[in-house]
Amino acid sequence: MPVKTRTIKIGGFDHVEAVSIGGGRPPVIQTMWKDRLSAGDLKGSSGEGIVARIGRLNAMGCGLLRFAVPDLRAAEVLGELASRVSLPLVADIHFDYRIALRCLDFPIAKIRINPGNIGGRDKVGAVLDKAASRNRPIRIGVNAGSLPQDLRLLVDRGEMDRSGALVEAAARELLICEEFDFFDCIVSMKASGIADTIQANRLFTGRGYSLGPTAVPLHVGVTEAGPLVAGVVRNTAALLDLLAAGIGDTIRVSLSDSMENEVIAAREILGLLPGLCGGKSGITIVSCPRCGRNSFDTHDFTARWLSRLYSLPKQATVAIMGCTVNGPGEAREADLGITGAGDKVLLFRHGAVIRTVRAEDADAAFLEELEKLERMS
Repeated sequence: MPVKTRTIKIGGFDHVEAVSIGGGRPPVIQTMWKDRLSAGDLKGSSGEGIVARIGRLNAMGCGLLRFAVPDLRAAEVLGELASRVSLPLVADIHFDYRIALRCLDFPIAKIRINPGNIGGRDKVGAVLDKAASRNRPIRIGVNAGSLPQDLRLLVDRGEMDRSGALVEAAARELLICEEFDFFDCIVSMKASGIADTIQANRLFTGRGYSLGPTAVPLHVGVTEAGPLVAGVVRNTAALLDLLAAGIGDTIRVSLSDSMENEVIAAREILGLLPGLCGGKSGITIVSCPRCGRNSFDTHDFTARWLSRLYSLPKQATVAIMGCTVNGPGEAREADLGITGAGDKVLLFRHGAVIRTVRAEDADAAFLEELEKLERMS
């Protein structure tokens, strides 16, 4: 059973979708934009492409999208982008409280700060007061690599373990928020180590930290987890442990890879635990690893169609196979499948071949059959 935490509403104003985190709901998936945006990036076809990509991330199951905002110019750019998309955007801010204040002038749905590094008490108060007046929640993000100096020294001397230091740092930040009667907070305590990440979040939950009468919601994940394979393995190990214990209200699978793969990995992890996928329908992709028998490039085809398949608005199994040896027979449970057969490509449904096309027509034929599948009740 999920740990019952405070419900935090994100968005739900102007054109921005409303997303609720906490309160025992299934975890919300989020990712982070990988590049710095300039004002020029939002112009013309480039801007249209960015807006379209954000729409695709949303369709794949991403509920929140975070952007680094290192300066006031970046705040203006993110504010302009937030006016064009419905997916709730999050501003990630460090050191300069003025950036947070400016972001709150736009339809940016959430702010990520550390009150301890945003400036003095009056500056923290200014940010929290404005966030409260605009009904914008704040995530307190604590990372093992940026602990307060006194806690870092204790860890270095072996007088405190890293997980305990993460919890202590988060508790200090919560005290600042409580001083200003600001309660719409989410906390994250992240490390690049699996054990530290698990222990910190279990310790925080066990101590029952709260703002007001209800426990604080947690954003969970392994930070700086590495490239695709290593990062997925490390996040899976940590997140399955925490989620199975009911810990975690929103997740990010941090990867040195694409945003789309972060969302896909998060969906697959949540799908391993019954009841955690929320209202998002599931897609199961069956694909062969490819070998010398292949007459169809499953790797390239899967890469081209991955985002589209994870946007499928229904439960379905799709098979992408390399040859007739492991085609319709081995994937006969598939609602839709495609496989190579010599110089041709076969499309099949539940083991029965429905079309035979030339290799160059495979994508067009697959799209037609996928759209038919989407229309089926």
